Amino acid sequence: MDYEIMMNGNVKLGTYAPEFEADTTMGKIKLSNYKGKWVVLFSHPGDFTPVCTTEMIAFSRANPYFEKLNTCLIGLSVDSNASHLAWVYEIYRRTGIRVPFPIIADRNGEIARKYGMIASDVSNTATVRNVFIIDDKGVVRLILVYPMNVGRCIPEILRAVTALQVADSNGASTPANWIPCEPVILPPPQTFNELQQRAEEIQKQRNGMFWYLAFKNPKDCIEGGAQNE
Repeated sequence: MDYEIMMNGNVKLGTYAPEFEADTTMGKIKLSNYKGKWVVLFSHPGDFTPVCTTEMIAFSRANPYFEKLNTCLIGLSVDSNASHLAWVYEIYRRTGIRVPFPIIADRNGEIARKYGMIASDVSNTATVRNVFIIDDKGVVRLILVYPMNVGRCIPEILRAVTALQVADSNGASTPANWIPCEPVILPPPQTFNELQQRAEEIQKQRNGMFWYLAFKNPKDCIEGGAQNE
């Protein structure tokens, strides 16, 4: 089987995220209800497991930062809703942390398979640690796949959402290791005249390294983030 299809199902970057309706710890939801908001849809292998528990706590602590970015978190596993509820209650009882986002009970694995969250080489039922960042128009913008034994870096997911939004609003790109409010990369020139103008601009403003690599300070910048969550 093709590796990309096995890991990501039919979901690819730039395509619309498949619609779903699901039972969750916060009642029934539809993905289409989130139009106008960004969504981080993430799966975990199972409730009451150590790595997943640390991730659920970290996502919960980071939720206010995602909300500042007009972004909603949605969790998913193939466990039952009763199991999810018992798990989040156990987290609350032990830590005082309320999980402030819904967790989907995908008992038959329909959503997991639709999104390619089940890697058959690893398990026929358990979801691996997938992350789908879906924009406010319902388009898949980023896909991450982690193995079962490696916890996700929540600040990196938050940074990726920020980078996508800043790149969109500025018509630009973000460089390696970019963090919020640092300069972004201008689109490269498309004509020789533009190239000459860009080279002159770089010489005057010292805002680039080469004619094809120049920077500007972004607008619509939101500082901060869950760096220590």
